[in-house]
Amino acid sequence: MKLRSKILAGYGVSLALVILVGGWGVINLWRLGRASEAILQDNYRSIRAAEGMLESLERQDSAALTLLLEGKESNLADFKGNEIEFLQWLGRAKDNVTITGEERVLGTLQERYKSYLTSIAQLRLIQTTQQPAATRFYKQTVLPNFQEVRQASIELRDINQQAMMSASEQAQITSQQAIASMAIAGISAAIVGIFFSLILSKNLTRPLKSMTQAAEQIADGDYDVNILVRSQDELGSLAEEINTMSQKLKEFHALSLNKIIAQEQRNEAIIDSITDGIVVVDEGCDIIAINPTAANLFNTTPQQAEGRHYLEMTEDRTLYNQIQATLQNTPPPDIGETPLLTLERNGIEQHYSYLTTPVKTEDGKRLGVVLLLQDITKFKKIDELKSDFVMTASHELRTPLTGMGMSIDLLLETASQKLSEREQELLQAAAEDVERLRSLVNDLLDLSKIESGRIEMEPVAVKVNLLVDKVMSLFEVQTQEKNIPLEKQVDEHLPTVKADPNKITWVLTNLVANALRYAETQIQIIAKQHGNSIFLSVSDDGQGIDPAFQAKIFDKFVQVQTERDAGGSGLGLAICKEIVKAHGGTIWVDSVPKEGSTFTFTLPIAANSSRSGEIVNV
Repeated sequence: MKLRSKILAGYGVSLALVILVGGWGVINLWRLGRASEAILQDNYRSIRAAEGMLESLERQDSAALTLLLEGKESNLADFKGNEIEFLQWLGRAKDNVTITGEERVLGTLQERYKSYLTSIAQLRLIQTTQQPAATRFYKQTVLPNFQEVRQASIELRDINQQAMMSASEQAQITSQQAIASMAIAGISAAIVGIFFSLILSKNLTRPLKSMTQAAEQIADGDYDVNILVRSQDELGSLAEEINTMSQKLKEFHALSLNKIIAQEQRNEAIIDSITDGIVVVDEGCDIIAINPTAANLFNTTPQQAEGRHYLEMTEDRTLYNQIQATLQNTPPPDIGETPLLTLERNGIEQHYSYLTTPVKTEDGKRLGVVLLLQDITKFKKIDELKSDFVMTASHELRTPLTGMGMSIDLLLETASQKLSEREQELLQAAAEDVERLRSLVNDLLDLSKIESGRIEMEPVAVKVNLLVDKVMSLFEVQTQEKNIPLEKQVDEHLPTVKADPNKITWVLTNLVANALRYAETQIQIIAKQHGNSIFLSVSDDGQGIDPAFQAKIFDKFVQVQTERDAGGSGLGLAICKEIVKAHGGTIWVDSVPKEGSTFTFTLPIAANSSRSGEIVNV
């Protein structure tokens, strides 16, 4: 016998009982619905109208009181608006008279409301001349009229509610009768249905239970499954297919397991062979994989680190915060600098650049993060040696350049009459070249000292307005000559910043000087607070900077060549960057070609300080 025939035979009787009980239920629901319909249609509209009139009347009384106390025309407008709403509700109630006595109540309500409106009009006339008399008139005439209208509205609501209660009692009687008859029919049908259901369920669940147990075994990885087939229906065929499937899965699992193990071994070998440190974490920041280089960096082993939370491996939160930002898709702003991590091992500082990359599925879901650590200690040492060499060479060049400059100046002063015009021009050009070399040497010395920490910053609490005003005064003549206004947008109530006033003034001066070279119509200095930092920006509407140069514009000797370039050493922005870094801030550029550039740097907000900085020299 097929499974379909068994189900139809088992549920045929139950289906017939359900149809019988359902038909009886439809009849009872129809009777109950008619009773409920009488309740809703006959009286609900009148009750809703009475409630609406009460609400409108209360708002009219509030508007009248406010008008009496304040005398504003807006209060009169509120009163008129609620008067219109009251009359609308009254009209709906008059159109829905359904019970005895309702028409009488509506007539009384209308007459009393007319009296109330008349008293309000009289109140307005009295209020224009005598305020105390208006107050007495409100208490003696307007308020009693209001209460009479309110009482009539309540009476209208009450008689309709009473009618609804009567209809509800009738509906309750009908529902009780329906419940009793439905209960009898339902119990009878349930008894018969349960009997046939027990028989059918026993025949169906026995093989299904065996197949469920077999499926659980397969899900747990146990493919040794054998279901005993006792029937020739669809369930028996399904049991045979499960047995066949389990055997094929067993064979496939054995083959796939070998492939997976080989692939994992290859992946581990690749990660272990990479000389850079690699750490892979999941979305909960638990370590999935780590190569020996990274494990050695954190004084652990891959076996000890895998499976543990990242913070269990190290308490340093620098990389942890970077990993969390990548997981949450909230990377820090790109300021053109490679993030560095400095660690001390065996008394020696080691420097690492790090990069976090999200691990994503095809639909964009983030599964984890890959952290790459590259040892750049050698490059840092080379950079330090280069800075030391530049500083030494610049220092050695300063003395002969000074002598050359003095000699040329002496020749120009004492021997100019003996020289031809061409010879004087050559000497003047030589003097200018020597001065440019001296300026370049001085910039190199300043940059080297800042990079090596030999120039000490003297941070104090200083007002941003003081810094900006000083810079604007320095460029007053130049901006007037070029007819380019220098404007500022600085809030007077900005908190003070912790900075060396002279060094930061130098930074602003350099940025404004650069902007003055390229600006078309205006330059702006803007200061805003963002969290615990002040953002200082210098913007111009010049030619802008090509995106290819924006990432390296703060490097040494980098200059953006334009048709309006006035020349320079290419060290100004590099010095600005080092000064800002020494203050614990960052500097970056936002630029769109043909639209202009904005250079922005940050300074920390000063804690409470009793000492305020002064700008001595720039």
